[in-house]
This record gives sequence, C-alpha cells and structure tokens, in this order.
Amino acid sequence: MSNFLSGIAVILSILALAFSGFTAYQVFTLQEKIAAISSNASTGTSGTSQPETTAPVSSAASDTTATAPAATSGIQPGQFVQSAIGNKAKLELLAVKRITDPEAKTRDVVNVQMRIRRLAADASPSDVINVAGTKARNPDTSETYEPVDYKRSSGSVNLYFVRKNASSDAYVWLRIPEGVTAIDLFIPDTGAFKNVPIAS
Repeated sequence: MSNFLSGIAVILSILALAFSGFTAYQVFTLQEKIAAISSNASTGTSGTSQPETTAPVSSAASDTTATAPAATSGIQPGQFVQSAIGNKAKLELLAVKRITDPEAKTRDVVNVQMRIRRLAADASPSDVINVAGTKARNPDTSETYEPVDYKRSSGSVNLYFVRKNASSDAYVWLRIPEGVTAIDLFIPDTGAFKNVPIAS
C-alpha cells in the first residue's frame, strides 16, 4: 500500500513540475510579446523615446497639465504626466503628432505616443491599461474622436509584467480632422490630459 502511495506521490510531483515549467514558459512568451510591441512602438517615434532604464519621472512633476504651446511645436518632456491605475503607475505623453493615413493618404490621423512607468512594488495581472481604448475630445466643440483601429495601437500594457521603476512605451492612432490643433485625451484608468497640442 505504501509503495502505491509513494508511486502516486511521485507522479503528482512530476505533474506539478511539468505544470510549473509550462507556466514559466507562458510568462516568458508573454513578456517577449510585450517587449516586441514596445520595441515596435519605439521605432515609430521621432527619436523621443528612451530605453527602459531611463530615470523615473520626478515625483515633483505636477499631475495637472501645463498650458499648451503653439500647435506645431509639440510637447516638452515631463509636460503631460498623469497618475494611472490609482497611484501604481505614471503615464507620460511623449509625442502627439499628425501623420498621413497610409491607406487613405489623408492627414486626419494623430499618433499618440506614451510611456507608462510602474511605481508600485506590487501589481496584479488585472492592472492593465487598455491603450487601444484611448479617446480624444475637441476642447472647443466637445466633439469626440475614436481610435483608427485596434491594429493601429500597441494594445494593452499590463503592469504585472513591468518591473518596478521600469517603463513600457505604447502608442495609438486616433482619427482626428485636419483642422483640429489641440485635444483633450482620455486614456483608460489614467487622469485626463487637457488641451494637448497636435504637432504637424
């Protein structure tokens, strides 16, 4: 009887070991995918993005947005920073730039590039920022603007897979008429960004 129980224990141990290995592999694969998405988003920037080891955003940075400069000048580093997922992360806008729609050849697309830095020591798998769900609003007319397509974004950023004080870059394309030069931005689980200029 004891031999039978010992055999069962050995089999259960082997199964547990195999399951642990499979889980570790799945986590590694997911991290690779997130890294690849972040890398793709970084290559789409105009030289403003920095590696993951950049210094954290200063705690003195205000959560309120500054007055927007001229629409063609773009935004300055640290100008637009908000808390995300409570106080577990900070989200900084890197660039908000009008680009040409590669299919329609029109100039009614705005590329919003951002950096999400994890601040919390602990994060859960549910701590996700759905970048693809970003929306914009015209501060003058209150007209709202939607993303171009889910494929034209980096998707979601899960803080659980970002090390503390490390960051992950992301982007989303929004469909915004050519005459609009400034927008209010609403990124899920993040404070609102007001009167953000669109660089041409």
